[in-house]
Amino acid sequence: MAKGLIVTVLGGGSFGTALSSIAANNGFTTRLWVRDAALAEQINEQHRNPRYLSDLELPASIQATSILESALEGAGLVFMAIPSKGFAQVLEQALPFMKPEQIIVSTTKGFEEKGFKLMSQILQETTGFQHLGILSGPNLASEVAKKHLTATVIASPDDLTRITVQEVLGNHYFRVYANTDMYGAELGGALKNIYAIAVGMAVALGMGENTKSMLMTRALAEMSRFAVSLGANPMTFLGLSGVGDLIVTCSSPLSRNYRVGYALGEGKSLDEIVAALGQVAEGVNTVRLVKAQADKLGIYMPLVQALYLVLFEGHNPKEMASSLMGREQSTDVEFVLPHDEMLKSAQKITRITS
Repeated sequence: MAKGLIVTVLGGGSFGTALSSIAANNGFTTRLWVRDAALAEQINEQHRNPRYLSDLELPASIQATSILESALEGAGLVFMAIPSKGFAQVLEQALPFMKPEQIIVSTTKGFEEKGFKLMSQILQETTGFQHLGILSGPNLASEVAKKHLTATVIASPDDLTRITVQEVLGNHYFRVYANTDMYGAELGGALKNIYAIAVGMAVALGMGENTKSMLMTRALAEMSRFAVSLGANPMTFLGLSGVGDLIVTCSSPLSRNYRVGYALGEGKSLDEIVAALGQVAEGVNTVRLVKAQADKLGIYMPLVQALYLVLFEGHNPKEMASSLMGREQSTDVEFVLPHDEMLKSAQKITRITS
């Protein structure tokens, strides 16, 4: 199917721009949809996106447009590279121009506040299409643009979706692995943003490599615990969309969420940080949404609870870091336990610490 396929990327942010470049360089007719007509014109004239990854020279074959109908007409593969806050709205606007035979893939790492939904759930409910998937992994857009060796995961229960995305995006520097656990892969991409904030904050507070390692390892346990309670396969978190994405997001100053945490550790307010960042840091809103869901379901998530207090209730980051060490010590590698036993353990820990 991939031969002669038209690829459309909805969203001209950093990752959307990088993806359009890969698809076009791989020889596919590629369209890039952006909201601003003036920006679309600039991209077509300059073969660069002046707002995101401005140093990346885009293939001249990329057709930028601000008209959804033009972007989607005849497209066989559509990437939704829209921040979670506007994802559902753009999908609703695009739906009249979409076809059931199209492959729709989300690259967005976050939750829809209404109903606590992942982007894949929004795709399923809104379109009812068969060929749906998510793209997730340790993919910092600026490094992808520089053609650094990178790997990602296309997760979908649909064979055609997985195979097509691998053909469209795979090349000598961008490796595309497949997974059938769409929900688990997407949860990994959404949840890791929380813990990048925690690690950034710890680094700014002068904590060392031991602390970073501890935080990332306990983050993996916390992510897995939460994901299992929602029906995901915990083993997915041992792959690129889980531990792989967690490591890069928690280790690199290129990560917006890491920078948020670092600024918090320096004593800056959330309002100051968001204003200075200039781009969406999904982790901030994710902390609030996941904390509410964890409370609702009775899931033990001490890192999320501590970050919530710092971000939204004005608690001192240093005090929160110290308080984590006084928490109940629980199982190390929780997800090797049988599903039922793991849930019982988490419930027991919640009763002890509440």
